Amino acid sequence: MAMIDEPLYPIAVLIDELKNEDIQLRLNSIRRLSTIARALGEERTRKELIPFLSENNDDDDEVLLAMAEELGVFIPYVGGVEHANVLLPPLETLCTVEETCVRDKSVESLCRIGSQMREQDLVDYFIPLVKRLAAGEWFTARVSSCGLFHIAYPCAPEGLKTELRTIYSQLCQDDMPMVRRSAATNLGKFAATVEAAHLKTDIMSMFEDLTQDDQDSVRLLAVEGCAALGKLLEPQDCVQHILPVIVNFSQDKSWRVRYMVANQLYELCEAVGPEPTRNEYKLADVLDLSTDSSQHVRSALASVIMGMAPVLGKDATIEQLLPIFLSLLKDEFPDVYSIRDAAANNVKRLAEEFGPEWAMQHIVPQVLEMINNPHYLYRMTILHAISLLAPVLGSEITCSKLLPVVVTASKDRVPNIKFNVAKVLQSIIPIVDQSVVDKTIRPCLVELSEDPDVDVRFFATQALQSSDQVMMSS
Repeated sequence: MAMIDEPLYPIAVLIDELKNEDIQLRLNSIRRLSTIARALGEERTRKELIPFLSENNDDDDEVLLAMAEELGVFIPYVGGVEHANVLLPPLETLCTVEETCVRDKSVESLCRIGSQMREQDLVDYFIPLVKRLAAGEWFTARVSSCGLFHIAYPCAPEGLKTELRTIYSQLCQDDMPMVRRSAATNLGKFAATVEAAHLKTDIMSMFEDLTQDDQDSVRLLAVEGCAALGKLLEPQDCVQHILPVIVNFSQDKSWRVRYMVANQLYELCEAVGPEPTRNEYKLADVLDLSTDSSQHVRSALASVIMGMAPVLGKDATIEQLLPIFLSLLKDEFPDVYSIRDAAANNVKRLAEEFGPEWAMQHIVPQVLEMINNPHYLYRMTILHAISLLAPVLGSEITCSKLLPVVVTASKDRVPNIKFNVAKVLQSIIPIVDQSVVDKTIRPCLVELSEDPDVDVRFFATQALQSSDQVMMSS
């Protein structure tokens, strides 16, 4: 008797376990789905196991998440690609649940299955699923649908393609901000599958709707899409459609949106290409961001702006970027270290990009001049910049231009500056000749090692010891 019942056993046990009160038991059985499917065989998996899972309305997110994940790799257990469509119903249900991570995983699994399905099956099963979700009563279904269009679109016949573009356009104008956010997030992926002719018309009008959204969270995601869309368009279309949007965004009333523009400047420049970046767009609006009222925006700008120098070339960098570098170095909020730190690093990278002679002419004098700033935090930034510039500019410039400034700073009245002088001198020792160390650096450090302040003495002594080691090793 036991022999005959054997094949029925796993599904009966699974059903029992999936209805068990104990969540750990339910989770374990979901994680063993592939083992159970193998025991059942492909046909019974299709006819019994998958329908049972479609009806399983577990209320625990962890169980649902595990199920969404398992189903994504289930094609081999249902008999291969020709039967892949049987996996769609349970995942469609999971796309509508409340918990975001379950929906995201279900969309990911549907994309994975859809990308392996045969074209006709996509048209017969996958596209109708996308349309049902997009028309769903619950916003959760509509949110999920946005992430599936790029799989559905390429295989659709002409008439269906038009319909899918129309549906996506409606999702971009949905009443619920969550749906519009999802449409903005996925627009780039969808756009990459759309034909060039429709890109300039349909996709750009969706993009324009999103960029004018009244919710800053939607506009934010639209900026993120700017660069991706720009790369799909011809440069002249990019200038016509994307540039005006970037300019508007850089003046957006929400600092988060301006932050995103600053953060993406480099990629946006790449998308638009060097010519328009230099000419039409004259970077004037970007310049505005360097004096933005939000420190986060200035910090983002400081960390990406260096990427623009190679795109712009030397002349435009001198004319348009240098003033920004320098204004960020003496940022109005001296307490925001990240802005000044990024700016100091920018100065170093500019020197690397365009060489020491160029740096001597265009950066070094302006940077060194700031050592006289009454606010000690600016003086600290300049010391930091000097320590970064010295290895790039080499021994000669370091001795003639940088070292005197550091030695002068050793007489500063603020202990913080003095112990930073000791650190900078220590970093300069390996760059210059031993004679300079003996004549200039050591006497300065000896003086600092007798300073009333304990930290100044500590760092000066440390620097002296390291100069001894350099002497020994040479």
